[in-house]
Amino acid sequence: MPTDNQPIRLPASVPVCPVRGSVIYPTMVQHIDASRAISINAIEAAMAGDKVILIVSQRDKDVDDPQGSDLYDVGTACNVLRVRKNPDGTVQMLVAAVSRARVTRYTRGDYLKADIQALPSEPGDPVELQALSRELREKFEIVAQGGKVSAESVQAIQGKDDPGEMADHIAFNLDFKLEDKQAILEATRVTDRVRRVLTLLDTEQEVQAVQARIRAQVKEEIDKNQREYYLREQMKVIQKELQGGDDGEDADEAEAFRAKIDALGLSPEVKKEIDREVNRLARMHPDAAEASVIRTYLTWITELPWNVRSDDRLDVPEAAKILDEDHYGLEKVKDRVLEFLAVRRLRKERAERGEIDASEVNKGPILVFTGPPGVGKTSIAQSIAKALGRKYVRIALGGARDESDIRGHRRTYIGAMPGRIIQGMRTAGTKNPVILLDEVDKLGSSYQGDPSAALLEVLDPAQNQHFTDHYLGVAFDLSEVMFIATANYPEQIPAALMDRMEVIDFSSYIEQEKLEIAKRYLLPRQVTANGLKPNQIAFTDAALERLISHYTREAGVRNLEREIGTVARKVARRIATGEIKRAKVTDKELDRYLGQARYVPETEGQEDKVGVSTGMFYTPVGGDILFVETSVMPGKGLVLTGQLGDVMKESARAALTYAKSNAERFHLDRERIDNSEIHIHVPAGAIPKEGPSAGGAMATSLISALSGIPVRHDVAMTGEMTLTGRYLPIGGLKEKVLGARRAGIKHIIMPKANEPDLRDIPLHLRSSMRFHPCETVDEVLDVALVGGLKALETPREATGVTAPPPKARKTSRRSPGASA
Repeated sequence: MPTDNQPIRLPASVPVCPVRGSVIYPTMVQHIDASRAISINAIEAAMAGDKVILIVSQRDKDVDDPQGSDLYDVGTACNVLRVRKNPDGTVQMLVAAVSRARVTRYTRGDYLKADIQALPSEPGDPVELQALSRELREKFEIVAQGGKVSAESVQAIQGKDDPGEMADHIAFNLDFKLEDKQAILEATRVTDRVRRVLTLLDTEQEVQAVQARIRAQVKEEIDKNQREYYLREQMKVIQKELQGGDDGEDADEAEAFRAKIDALGLSPEVKKEIDREVNRLARMHPDAAEASVIRTYLTWITELPWNVRSDDRLDVPEAAKILDEDHYGLEKVKDRVLEFLAVRRLRKERAERGEIDASEVNKGPILVFTGPPGVGKTSIAQSIAKALGRKYVRIALGGARDESDIRGHRRTYIGAMPGRIIQGMRTAGTKNPVILLDEVDKLGSSYQGDPSAALLEVLDPAQNQHFTDHYLGVAFDLSEVMFIATANYPEQIPAALMDRMEVIDFSSYIEQEKLEIAKRYLLPRQVTANGLKPNQIAFTDAALERLISHYTREAGVRNLEREIGTVARKVARRIATGEIKRAKVTDKELDRYLGQARYVPETEGQEDKVGVSTGMFYTPVGGDILFVETSVMPGKGLVLTGQLGDVMKESARAALTYAKSNAERFHLDRERIDNSEIHIHVPAGAIPKEGPSAGGAMATSLISALSGIPVRHDVAMTGEMTLTGRYLPIGGLKEKVLGARRAGIKHIIMPKANEPDLRDIPLHLRSSMRFHPCETVDEVLDVALVGGLKALETPREATGVTAPPPKARKTSRRSPGASA
């Protein structure tokens, strides 16, 4: 047989036998099976002619009736040595491949025919070829050790002296891609052909190394598992012997879980996911680590209240009674809760008549209680649950900085667990509890996520019926839960979260309310907590009032309860030592039990003074009064002291500008103003002060100092002023008025726009004070200065005036709350 390097004479046109997924090379003798008509016809034509046939590979092996475009352009010309027909109609042909051949044209009849040209091999550089041949032989020996080539083929390939033939036989026997084998067939230069095969051998060598490494790892893991299984079985036998032959095994836990899950009444989507986990558990060894994870997961699933509900108590009068028993005051909050119950009752009645869908009954707003600490936000939520007859769960969110606190951890983590919402649902044991999200304004964010963003889905009635906890991985319905949030500072709640909630504001308690709360709730609770009987200790109203005003300063009643507890403990000690049998605590005895008073409330001035006005301020723990003092001395400039914030400093500058712009009308010496150092001071200098509501008080104090007209000592004022003399509204009027009332103030100057806020002040307090709504600074000065605006607009000597003696002064204005 001629070699591939020798010139070969081929017929100009030969039949074509297309083959799928294989390539044969010159010098090979191979069997080819033909079952398609196009191949059988080509074989018969070759046998009838020169017995030469062209073997060409198909580009796509899935084509059953290939055309010339479906075949490669280079194939292998072969001599047909023998043909045998099989009983099933197929044909087996033995061929000897003699030469590479390029097709110049395909023609189609009953079979494919091709015009061809022989492609003899070109040896290339002899030295390079010798080096490549050695490298090829060495790499093949390494790859052959992997067992991919039979021993006979290895021996035959190693016996080849011609590098081109060796490369062809290696490509044929190894499992290379069809495209790579075809590229080797089309390479006429032997050096190029050998390089291609070397590259493929390198890849094969790397693949075999990776396979060997994986095989070793798998074998090691199998050996480890078999060893662990053997040791576990040994342990079981030992435990069985120690227990006297009783293995103590429980019933099949997978079946037990299935029974519990079937009783839950889950939706088809959820049940499908849970059943998948039960099936995984059934296939696992009980002691496998993953089995423990699945077992814990299924335990959580079976303990959640998927369809367990408590019956709502929708008796509005009974709910009102419960709320009144548990809390004094908070009328707006109680009204909103009773409205909620009334709406729920009407919806339920309509659902029973079939007018609305039953799912609409439980829908309702998300409430957020905002207000200072200690005013009853958390306890009112407990009373709501009690009034509704629902379970109550409190979730403290203060300081939470991880999104998984709300949504839970994914089960891929060690120690994973559900979020606080799902934990709260399991604690409640019902699908419709009252869940209190306490301190929602204290949520933080970190690299672990923003928990307030996770709450968006929880608190959205349109989304929370499909809430998905990361640990559960299935939807849980939260639409029947009544969520109540609490916050001290609503401005710190993200806007998107705030938009989902209805705000109910809790204002500070007035002293009368604190007195009633102390008598009804705090005192009985502390008497019991400190081991006393009700007849062993008694507080007079005067003692409780002094306790409220001189020993506590707060918006709520927490510190008040602590102080009552302190007195109760000291009384308990005296009773326990036999010193007394019972005690009556009066206001004069408080110093004995609690020491010197901690807070001395500011009181009104004793007389009318020039340059001293009375303002009012508000803090989260209540309101009080402050004094604004102005002194005019030789020098230049405006000096502000008393730890004033930027806004208060701006109010002082606005007051000075207003005084200068009205100097002629008020008969003020403009030259004196320009050549004086005006010093405005607000006492209690260690306490920072901020806000625009002292604008009126600063203007009154400044104009009084410049004009020499005293300011009335029984008048307190609050309001923001502008350069043009407008008097603008402020906030916290109720708390400010209560602080002024405590200080003995009888007259209150306030912006006219704040008149609606007077309705929040109890009637008995409004009737004991006079309110002067003002729209301009002129009106403020008319009430605040002795002699009013008339005295200010009357010419005076430059050095000052002699003020009329202080006296009670009537005003023609009547406030909406001035009479009973």
